[in-house]
Amino acid sequence: MKKYRNSLILLTLLAIIAAFLLLKNSGGTFHKKDNSFAISDTSNVTKFFLSDKNNNSVTLVRSANGLWILNGKYEVNPTMIEVMLTTFISIEPKAPIARGTRNTIIRMLAGRSVKTEIYQRVYRIDLFGYLKLFPHEKLTRTYFVGDPTMDNSGTFMLMEGSEDPYIVNIPGFRGFVGSRYSAMEGDWRSHSVFSIRVPEISSVSVSFSERPLHSFRISNKDSRLFTLTSLFDNKNIENFDTMKVVGFLSMFRNLNYERVLDEMKKSKRDSILAVQPTNIITLVDKLGKTHSVKMWKRKADIGQLDMDGNQAEWDLERMYALIDNSEYMVSLQYFVFNDVLPPLPWFIPDTKN
Repeated sequence: MKKYRNSLILLTLLAIIAAFLLLKNSGGTFHKKDNSFAISDTSNVTKFFLSDKNNNSVTLVRSANGLWILNGKYEVNPTMIEVMLTTFISIEPKAPIARGTRNTIIRMLAGRSVKTEIYQRVYRIDLFGYLKLFPHEKLTRTYFVGDPTMDNSGTFMLMEGSEDPYIVNIPGFRGFVGSRYSAMEGDWRSHSVFSIRVPEISSVSVSFSERPLHSFRISNKDSRLFTLTSLFDNKNIENFDTMKVVGFLSMFRNLNYERVLDEMKKSKRDSILAVQPTNIITLVDKLGKTHSVKMWKRKADIGQLDMDGNQAEWDLERMYALIDNSEYMVSLQYFVFNDVLPPLPWFIPDTKN
């Protein structure tokens, strides 16, 4: 009798699971509705893909340690990720498109829109959140993001496979969300140039092509014992200000570039690279990995004046830079990087220079 009762319980459980899976995979599933753009949980988003009509695309993947990787090789700006995930979970359809403008909006979306694919970790068996079995990655949303409405209060969107576009917004948010769906790689990349603490630094070298006597290298033995070396003659400096050395090395904890110059033509980039860099910073970490930044002066814009009120020859605020021989040039600001470009005499007490 007990044997039959156990079999009956097992069959009942299997029937419940089968019924649940049948309902879950039926045509009435929420994420297949024409206007269900939002997802309910961003913690299980594993990847998303954005592509526009100009052949720009980005793929952002959440790694095992929780960090996001852009196009398989770049660190991601954490603020951009936070904003995007908030958008995924918060957007709501505001109103359907009026029949009179439907075809116009569809043509607009066909000509200029950003295709969005969202992938999530889901379970083949998920009993009301209590029993989750057989996890796998699944494409859960595909939709197209178009232009903002005339009053900038919403964004036109179309679910893949649907015939009806919608005006979508975030309740309580004044503005349109379409600008967040950028397929430009430069918009997503982390702006970090250096993000490393003093104990993690093995050495830092700074060279000046126009002032080679001022070039130097600082070696860090154990965050208490430092060596200051002139790169001009490769001689160690006996007397230097240790506190200035520590302060200099501590600046590498948070240094960021301004923006990626992805609009720069290849011919312009090649002409810059053909010239010797004005400054080069080379940092070697304790793991032996080398990080480098090459910097070039840039011509001043017309109207930018020097200290005497004359047209400046060189930009007084920004310079070009190449980080770890990347394919893109970036813009650096002097007020951010001046503290890591001191001349060698700055570390030496009683130096009048």
